[in-house]
Amino acid sequence: MSDQKIQGASIVFQAVGKAFVEPGGGVVSAVDDASLTVEAGAITGIIGRSGAGKSTMLRMVNGLERPTTGKILVGGQDVGAAHGAALRAIRRDVGMIFQHFNLLASRTVAGNIALPLEVAGVPSATIKARVADLVHRVGLDAQSDRYPAELSGGQKQRVGIARALATEPKVLLSDEATSALDPETTQTVLELLKDINRDLGLTILLITHEMAVVRDIASHMAVIEGGKIVEAGKTYDVFAAPKHPTTRSFLSGVTGVTLPAFIAGRMQDTRPQGASEEVVRVTFAGKHATDPMLALLTRDLGIAVNILAGAIEEIGTEPFGNLLISFDADKGEQARAYLERHGLLTEVLGYVG
Repeated sequence: MSDQKIQGASIVFQAVGKAFVEPGGGVVSAVDDASLTVEAGAITGIIGRSGAGKSTMLRMVNGLERPTTGKILVGGQDVGAAHGAALRAIRRDVGMIFQHFNLLASRTVAGNIALPLEVAGVPSATIKARVADLVHRVGLDAQSDRYPAELSGGQKQRVGIARALATEPKVLLSDEATSALDPETTQTVLELLKDINRDLGLTILLITHEMAVVRDIASHMAVIEGGKIVEAGKTYDVFAAPKHPTTRSFLSGVTGVTLPAFIAGRMQDTRPQGASEEVVRVTFAGKHATDPMLALLTRDLGIAVNILAGAIEEIGTEPFGNLLISFDADKGEQARAYLERHGLLTEVLGYVG
């Protein structure tokens, strides 16, 4: 493989819809009016629950499925309108990593990586050199002559990644590539994908149902629910200010920031009569993310704060935290205004009498 950096290609979904006809004649909409731009050279994650439509979106990028309505452009080329040689050319620019590896049991590591090059009619000397380079890139020099049955799950996925890179694509698609792996192996595979993105400039589009994967690797993200893109943007921005209930649900799972049961069971949407506490989510992001803002709130305004739950982590190189707190509802507006003046985001979750 050349040392020259490969430039990634953008992926653009323009009002894409995909409908399937059921055996009984009914029509099921898998993707509905989805618009999304995946920037060239970026890592973008699409997250959604099972059946949300994310796999269908991914399969339309390389023409395995064709859109019913709208367009999908890869590097400016309309995938849905391409046929024959034009479609094959697009597919050479789009590599794909599968959830269950899809390796041939009768072929060694090197043989599996070489397969797409053999199909493309690449000369054997070129194949040998490129396979050696790819084996080294994914850290499998010692396993080059082994068969899939002799490999761990993480090693099998590294073979799948190397095979996807064989044709020097501009786009790499990842179909739940880490969902069959244990947490430690998942991290090593994600680090490998980040290295590939950095070194080769590939555009990576991945689908997952795990928010932690998006947090750890993606610079941009989209949330899909019922075939619709319900939220999209830079990963840090979406984590900092989630707007859609589905996004908030995913975030609560990855951060572990949920209300204790004895509080959640007493929560009300409207403020009750008499003394009550306002329950607020505070998102710490930006330059004040590590400042002791609750201590300053108490010092400056004399407002006592109860901390109910919280977590601090990192997205990219930026600190990010969520705290669930409560304070006297009579002082809620004053307290929230103070926190927001210092760049923090607040959201009233409810009231406890």
